[in-house]
Amino acid sequence: MSSVGASSGRPTITLKLATSLDGRIALANGQSKWITGEAARAAVHRLRASHDAVIVGSETVLADDPELTARTDPMPAKQPLRVVADSRGRVPASAKLFSMLEMGPVAVATLETMDLERWPSTRGLQFWMLPAGVGSSSVSLVEMMNSAQRAGVASMLVEGGGQLAASFVRAGLVDRIEWFRAPVLLGGDGRPCLGALGLQALDAAPGFTRTSVRELGADLWESYARI
Repeated sequence: MSSVGASSGRPTITLKLATSLDGRIALANGQSKWITGEAARAAVHRLRASHDAVIVGSETVLADDPELTARTDPMPAKQPLRVVADSRGRVPASAKLFSMLEMGPVAVATLETMDLERWPSTRGLQFWMLPAGVGSSSVSLVEMMNSAQRAGVASMLVEGGGQLAASFVRAGLVDRIEWFRAPVLLGGDGRPCLGALGLQALDAAPGFTRTSVRELGADLWESYARI
């Protein structure tokens, strides 16, 4: 399925960002639909279709209740595996993606100590029972990548939110960034696209090189590759 090549030993990770000019993904009150325009949103669906899996954090599911399907024209022959990182078991069984398992499988990546009775026991729903990361209360990304490999995932699109995106960046797992930028400003009280990285020096900042810039209506689509 994937048109994105796999890295040696783990899935290739693409981080998708859809933001204002100042890197915000929502207003302080959580409103985010829609920052970018229709052409950018259509490109995101094509990106989903070109990856084996799409992953979001529990915060994104609680805020937006997304389907996470690739809605292209024509529709893809196979939908990406939809993965939710939910270490604390916050996503309710009523979430929309659980009611759309006929579109393709869903995986919940959660802690190995979690009680699974909170989620539906349905064909098409996978559970990745994972240990916590070192010094963390969240699932280990290394073990998550191992689970993804076992599920046949060679490429994964990270769609949100800011804390999940930051965890992938901190772990050095982001190979590419696809950044959709709308010509609006949301200000410092808006929600940032990336959580804290804990950097102490500029030379420790992860580096990327821009590979292309395209206009999509009023928006810009910037592509970056890790240096």
